[in-house]
Amino acid sequence: MMLTVTLRHAFPGFQLDASFQAPAGLTALFGHSGSGKTTVVNAVAGLLRPQSGRVTVGDMVLTDSDAGVFLPPHRRGIGYVFQEARLFPHLNVRQNLLYGHWFTGRGQQADLSRVVEMLGIGHMLSRRPAALSGGERQRVALGRAILCHPRLLLMDEPLAALDQARKDEILPYLERLRDHAGLPILYVSHSPAEVARLATTVVLMDKGRVSAAGPVAAMLSDPAVAPLFGMAETGAVLTARIEAQEPDGLTRLLTSAGPLFLPRIAAPVGTGLRLRILAQDVMIATAPPRGISALNVIPAQVHDMTAVPGGVLVRLQAGDQMILSRITARSADVLGLSPGVPVYAVLKAVSVAPGTIGVSRG
Repeated sequence: MMLTVTLRHAFPGFQLDASFQAPAGLTALFGHSGSGKTTVVNAVAGLLRPQSGRVTVGDMVLTDSDAGVFLPPHRRGIGYVFQEARLFPHLNVRQNLLYGHWFTGRGQQADLSRVVEMLGIGHMLSRRPAALSGGERQRVALGRAILCHPRLLLMDEPLAALDQARKDEILPYLERLRDHAGLPILYVSHSPAEVARLATTVVLMDKGRVSAAGPVAAMLSDPAVAPLFGMAETGAVLTARIEAQEPDGLTRLLTSAGPLFLPRIAAPVGTGLRLRILAQDVMIATAPPRGISALNVIPAQVHDMTAVPGGVLVRLQAGDQMILSRITARSADVLGLSPGVPVYAVLKAVSVAPGTIGVSRG
């Protein structure tokens, strides 16, 4: 099912003019504060009536200004998860979960059991929200939204109010939701780490407009787009699969470019992962390096080079995936780098950014 959005709306001092498509999976709306992300989500939810636009989910028209169509929020079949869980304090977890079901009349006990298992909240069904942690409350809010049987799920920075420990607690459940819910998810974020870990599609917002959109791996490895995330956060996403747990405490991963070794990852052999490698943590060598401690050396080829503040962003083709490396212009000249030159990307095991190892789809 595809979400298609075209919106135009003028506020004092701000103009929204955005168009994009969000397929099944998780589409991250990314941008700085004030870029229009929440405005887009509110328009999709029916909380804002745009001056001009069209919003459809599959073959259902939610908004069409030309045809005079504007479905009210309660008829859109949308689940909305806010920054705060907004649970009913006088209801226990089970009652909060079933609240939407009472109004939609859809679903059954099997649905509740499936969602409870997916979100790992079976042990807290009799508790009131006051007895839950922030991460637990957000998991219940997710469950309540899913049990409304929505056509579309909207999430407006659902982790923003949580500390890092609570974020780490809920991220695996968001991955499960992305991979198993089977519906489009529109996810607002200004965290590159969240985008790298969760998104299947990325829509970049800037000053009310869509500046770029596409699959997450292509977007994060595109030198024209990557700096929009901030140079310190610029990096690429690699897909990998756990091939073995080594006796010395390392996990061997298989990628299209060859094996990678990371500190032990607590997941079974065969698990698919996505890894975020920061460009500042990738060195380039023109010959196989010797006598170094780095375990991860990947043969690659220079795909292209882009001048950026303070140096050069080099995109490397490694198998069927891309890696970014940020080096100085002097280093690029000394190495004689140009498109097509064979090189070696040298990674440290610790160069995988914390908190961005996530289970990938498939």
